[in-house]
Amino acid sequence: MATTPLGVFQFAHDHGVPARELVSLLGGKGAGLAEMTAALGMNVPPGFTISVPVCRAWQQSGWPNGLDDEIDKHVRLLGEQMGRTFGDPEDPLLLAVRSGAPVSMPGMLDTVLNLGLTDKTVEGLARASSDPVFAWDSYRRFVTMFAATVMGVGRSLLDVGPAARDEEGLRQQVRTLRERIVRAAGRDLPQDPWQQLREAVEAVFSSWNSDRARAYRAKEGIADDLGTAVNVQSMVFGNRGPRSGTGVVFTRNPSTGEPEPYGDYLVCAQGEDVVSGSANTMPVAELRNHQPQVYEELVDALRRLEIHYRDMCDVEFTVEEGRLYLLQTRVGKRSAVAAVRIAVDMVSDPDIALSKAEALQRVSREQREAARTEITNRVRTADDAMPLATGLGASPGRATGRVVFSAEAAADTDDDVILVRRETSPEDVAGMAASVGILTTRGGLVSHAAVVARGWGIPAVVGAADLELGHDEFRTGAGEVVRAGDVITIDGGTGQVWRGRPESSAAGTNDAEELPQLAQLEEWARQAESTQQGRELVG
Repeated sequence: MATTPLGVFQFAHDHGVPARELVSLLGGKGAGLAEMTAALGMNVPPGFTISVPVCRAWQQSGWPNGLDDEIDKHVRLLGEQMGRTFGDPEDPLLLAVRSGAPVSMPGMLDTVLNLGLTDKTVEGLARASSDPVFAWDSYRRFVTMFAATVMGVGRSLLDVGPAARDEEGLRQQVRTLRERIVRAAGRDLPQDPWQQLREAVEAVFSSWNSDRARAYRAKEGIADDLGTAVNVQSMVFGNRGPRSGTGVVFTRNPSTGEPEPYGDYLVCAQGEDVVSGSANTMPVAELRNHQPQVYEELVDALRRLEIHYRDMCDVEFTVEEGRLYLLQTRVGKRSAVAAVRIAVDMVSDPDIALSKAEALQRVSREQREAARTEITNRVRTADDAMPLATGLGASPGRATGRVVFSAEAAADTDDDVILVRRETSPEDVAGMAASVGILTTRGGLVSHAAVVARGWGIPAVVGAADLELGHDEFRTGAGEVVRAGDVITIDGGTGQVWRGRPESSAAGTNDAEELPQLAQLEEWARQAESTQQGRELVG
């Protein structure tokens, strides 16, 4: 399809250059989807990207002339590809609408899944799938997400308890949600799928300037005028029974650099369940026992992506009734220790074969120093220092600070604090940025808390399920109470949590023994410096 003046592109569009080089046009997510579709031929649900310049045009002048027609054209083409029609009351095409900025901003921008469900199309989905519980669960999810993301209804008002497991229970939850939405927003959920789509696209554009996105950009030093792309993609359903699920996985461990898949998987769920931290997931390796053929396909796909990008990748995927779909890929964030190990290991990997110069370019002197500090600060805790709790070590490092239970309290302090939450959300980023450590009682290794903390180098422990969290205190499984203001220590490597600052044995660590790749990288740096000096002398 020819390039349009408004810059709307099918994932399979031929740009004439590799899509991964077009991040400023397609955004990171759009570029990854296009690369997996066009260059690698992977099983990606088809869709299209509304490019970053369109968002900037919207910010300057409002909804661009002709954009409705462009979206209509691309949605109809998508329907032809999928054999279903958007808004069809018999067998509807449903869409996922996701952001995709040129720079990774995990969880900061908005997403709407299951878009296109209405009172009529949900009945059609129930008949077409022969599974009314699946259809009404999807409608419940859509109503909740659209109300919160697009209509601005507070999430506390949308809490109707755990999802019902029967059709009538789910119908009642949808009715309750709709009643609350009308009271809070002054209008009902739109019953026109095309209106839903336009409002969702505008919500993604608007989320670029949300408070949470601004706070994240300030922390990361990201320019405010970049804008975001919007990716519109046909839905695949991880909530479609026990042979379905969803996950997020790194091709290597982003905390240690170990060359094995690292991430979370959740059976009969959708992506937001995993990344929000609201559910306790299982390690992605468990998928091998649950669906071995799907796991082998996933491992093969991860290896192909790593070789293609010549780097560690972060991948989002869904399994629908035993079939694997890839929904996103990007070069993954990692700790300093992981950066060192991955760079050196990829020099010796014959399929990737980084040069020594490339390895040095990927790991700055500052990162090498950070890795050394992390290793030398690893000390053995005295045997009598019993931990209060143990969760999942999600972001390495040890941190000691006063306990606070809200992002606002963390942001308002000048001393060292540990932010303790059931799970974190994008609204918590200002408080997360002000904390020296993060502890959550729910969530897994790729939850919001884990991903953001790892990217910022903040120690984090997630999924400490034995802790019972109250308003201004938490209680351990043994009945010990820790209140706001008490000092705790967390270890984001081991997942352990202690009261106060535990004493440590005198035994230290040797970075050459703990991370031989660091010594190798330093030797290459010395060789490069010596070679450069020799060239300068000759010159």
